[in-house]
Amino acid sequence: MTLNHSQTMKLNHSKPNRTKAVAQIVNLPYRRLATCEPLIETNAPADCQSAIQPTASRRYRSAFTLVEMLLVVTIIGILAALVIPKIMGRSEQARITAVHADLSGIKTALDAFEVDNGYYPKGNNGLGDLVQAPRDVKNWHGPYLDKIPTDPWGSPYIYYYPGKHNASSYDLLSVGPDTKEGTDDDIGNWTGK
Repeated sequence: MTLNHSQTMKLNHSKPNRTKAVAQIVNLPYRRLATCEPLIETNAPADCQSAIQPTASRRYRSAFTLVEMLLVVTIIGILAALVIPKIMGRSEQARITAVHADLSGIKTALDAFEVDNGYYPKGNNGLGDLVQAPRDVKNWHGPYLDKIPTDPWGSPYIYYYPGKHNASSYDLLSVGPDTKEGTDDDIGNWTGK
């Protein structure tokens, strides 16, 4: 396809005119939506409002349908149903692991106290003797702990000497998630939990 002089002159003008000229040469419909000029070579109505309004197919292409939205919400719900129980179980297991780590640290401090003094802390003060020197102790080389920790559920660790479960030693326990002593969820230095 070759262009004559008048067609070439049309192409050298501004971009909208160039686009219109190319559309005329190639015999394509040309629609200018930004202004209310009459439409050239198109089958659309010539009134300004219909030329500016997007066609129905264009209007709905950029939005999501209700079915698509419901599908996404359903997929998110299924994923949440699968993932949340696994995460929840992991957090409880992490708390139990933290209790075992705390019990191990307290045991080490109790053993160091016993090595220095020849006995484990006695009386109501119990674990407090690991942080602050008792009045009647001569070889105290503490503090053996910076502070007395609480378990992951916010309860203090319980110490008995002599122990109820370890008669020749001590009992050290966390009351567990229910915060009640003597129930099945207690975690102590005698349990395998």
